[in-house]
Amino acid sequence: MTIRPFILDGNEVAANIKALVEGDVKKLIAGGIIPCLATILVGDDPASATYVRMKANACKRLGIQSVRIELPGETTTEQLIREIQQLNENPGVHGILLQHPVPHHIDERAAFDAISIEKDVDGVTTQGFAQNAFGFAAFPSCTPAAIIAILDHYRLPVLGKHAVVIGRSPILGKPVSAMLLNKDATVTTCHSKTVNLEEFVRAADIVVAAVGKPRFVKGDWVKPGAVVLDAGYNPGNIGDVDYEACLPHVSAITPVPAGVGPVTIATLLKHTVAAAMKAQGY
Repeated sequence: MTIRPFILDGNEVAANIKALVEGDVKKLIAGGIIPCLATILVGDDPASATYVRMKANACKRLGIQSVRIELPGETTTEQLIREIQQLNENPGVHGILLQHPVPHHIDERAAFDAISIEKDVDGVTTQGFAQNAFGFAAFPSCTPAAIIAILDHYRLPVLGKHAVVIGRSPILGKPVSAMLLNKDATVTTCHSKTVNLEEFVRAADIVVAAVGKPRFVKGDWVKPGAVVLDAGYNPGNIGDVDYEACLPHVSAITPVPAGVGPVTIATLLKHTVAAAMKAQGY
């Protein structure tokens, strides 16, 4: 039997999030406060520069100030942490985003953890990770939060479902596993060392692909009627899921682009505005 899939439109979800945030932005501006996101880019990676530019453009469209800090590739961990500490101490900055990845010689975890929890709008600190695991993070990691937002927006059932997450990064795979578990899914977290990975995927009601490999999830891996959320973004606008091969099998799927990506950016803006509201005592 051929299943007619439902395409999960990330642009629709993102627009809904932004519409809900617009009122808070206007309230802040009326009070003389412009919500501000500071982005830090270390080195000259073209993909990272593109992501930072996209986020800055999204900020501008919503009335959020975006401050871009560019540091040379030879920047040390200590120098980067000093830059972050200055932003922590700046009351005009409400959110801090350190673009991932940083050059290999930098201790990325130390840099992430230098971000104040009140300004960790991308959910990258160890403290933020722990809060997310317990289910009370103010600013969970943006891509995992975007995945949950898509599930919620389209009212896709999670309770009691078997979710398989492919990927275990501390800012994507692990936090989304925790968030799904907190929503009463039964969660299996798989990774590059998982034996017979496709067998786990075939048992899943919900598949989250966050492995960073183009078209990694094959069509015959997916159980008929499964929901597939593709968090991958590889060169050429290609996701981690073989989209065309999976279409005949799934009940719902996110495309790449226009799936998880726009919702991730909208979530970052939402968190930045929320941080500004909290800083002003709203």
